[in-house]
Amino acid sequence: MYKALYRKWRPRDFDTVCGQDHVTDVLKYQIANGKFSHAYLFCGSRGTGKTSCAKIMAKAVNCENPHNGNPCNECAACRSIDEGLATDVIEMDAASNNGVDNVRDIRDEVVFTPAELRFRVYIIDEVHMLSTSAFNALLKTLEEPPSHVIFILATTELQKLPSTIISRCQRYDFRRITTPVLMERMQHIAKEEGISLTNEGAFLIARMAAGGMRDAISLLELCAGGGNVIDEALAATILGAGNRNAVFSMIRAISAQDYEQIFSHINDIMVHSGDLAVFWQELIDTYRDLMVCKTCKDAKAYLDVTETEYATLRELAALFPMETLVYHTKLLEGSLPALQKATVAKRSTAELTLMRLCEPRLSDERTALLSRIAKLEEEVTKLRYGIPSATASDAPCEPAKLPEAPKPSKETPKSERAPEAVAGDGGEYRALSYWGRLVEVYAERRPSLAPFLAKTKGYYSKDKGFLVKVNGAFAVNMITKPDVLLEIKTLVCDFEKRNVLSDAFTVLTDDKTESLRLIDELEELIGGDE
Repeated sequence: MYKALYRKWRPRDFDTVCGQDHVTDVLKYQIANGKFSHAYLFCGSRGTGKTSCAKIMAKAVNCENPHNGNPCNECAACRSIDEGLATDVIEMDAASNNGVDNVRDIRDEVVFTPAELRFRVYIIDEVHMLSTSAFNALLKTLEEPPSHVIFILATTELQKLPSTIISRCQRYDFRRITTPVLMERMQHIAKEEGISLTNEGAFLIARMAAGGMRDAISLLELCAGGGNVIDEALAATILGAGNRNAVFSMIRAISAQDYEQIFSHINDIMVHSGDLAVFWQELIDTYRDLMVCKTCKDAKAYLDVTETEYATLRELAALFPMETLVYHTKLLEGSLPALQKATVAKRSTAELTLMRLCEPRLSDERTALLSRIAKLEEEVTKLRYGIPSATASDAPCEPAKLPEAPKPSKETPKSERAPEAVAGDGGEYRALSYWGRLVEVYAERRPSLAPFLAKTKGYYSKDKGFLVKVNGAFAVNMITKPDVLLEIKTLVCDFEKRNVLSDAFTVLTDDKTESLRLIDELEELIGGDE
């Protein structure tokens, strides 16, 4: 009889459990030294090895010839457990046996010694499904069971367990398995099973599995059903996952307010019998990646993408202010439940939501208002510095390149510091004559943040380093964000023609409030040159 791949390749000892070394190493040590507990709690997301480790442990504590905490898988005890014939290893599904009577049966049975093995092991899967009365009935037995009884509880929802149960168990948290580990395991299985699997196909399947080994192997088996080479295109077609390029193209269309492209993408999904809900989830995940790129220096460390995809994500992140990304993500998440329901309105729901993404004025959400304000700030900044406004059709595909910093003349000192001076502790600060030009360059790079530098002044002291004076505490908070401060310091390096990243860099504010600063700017814009 044919056996599903995830059952055929279920780990038989701790060494073959993937991605959970922090759990298996401890369990092996305990078993090898005979210091294992009477109650364990395995918690974590689905398909990460909880039930497999429970069965391996049941074999290991009863094995006649254990090897460094691992079962031998050859003795009578191991074979009987593997074949499901051991009456002393009881596996109970709490989802369907969640009543107090089921627990009372366990409580009555534990007093009897094992029939064949050394230990009677109770594996209770999805233990969070037990009723309150069942939990109460289990408490005393779980705390002080007979010496020949071991309880192993497994759950995907730890927060639903009473603290009285958790405190009576040794708790082990099973982590989501990383994409490289999933890929390595699938490639090993594919080789053994004679399945042709490319690296790109394995990567897409691993990403779709979301950290679950069982899901990854099941998806591999699904893709292998036709006997063809499993590459990225085939995996995307079979799994109903539009490839990342389709998602990237949709985001570009949203940025450009290109309704023709938006409706075309949705039509392609529907014509090819794709799953809109799956595409929608990928769209949400990509927006999350865009926000990571927007806010983190080392964004690649937090993204599960290829180098090419990472470059594209950085390009797309430059097209949106953070406020717009937040608004889009909230709108996409809000419409996901409607797309997951089997109704005929899926297409209309998706298209209407995408239209609202393109035009925030169609929404009264607070995040939509913030998105509109962010765009207005960009336009005001561009007008102030004479930067042409980009239309929807010519939106940049890459972040704007910074103009080269002006080269100092032979007669001008290297730092181009003006004679203006201010008092400073431990040394005199001198004004930086290039500071106005630096602000203009930064405005072209980060228009939404340029207003916070618009009225600033830069100074330098040989003893104290650089000083920037700004208007308002809010401006201080914005400028001292790690990514913003690094960009400013990098520009200072360009103008100074030397590395000043290690120099002190202080940002101070005067006594003006943020409200007064905004009023001053509005009056300046309205009054013009008068």
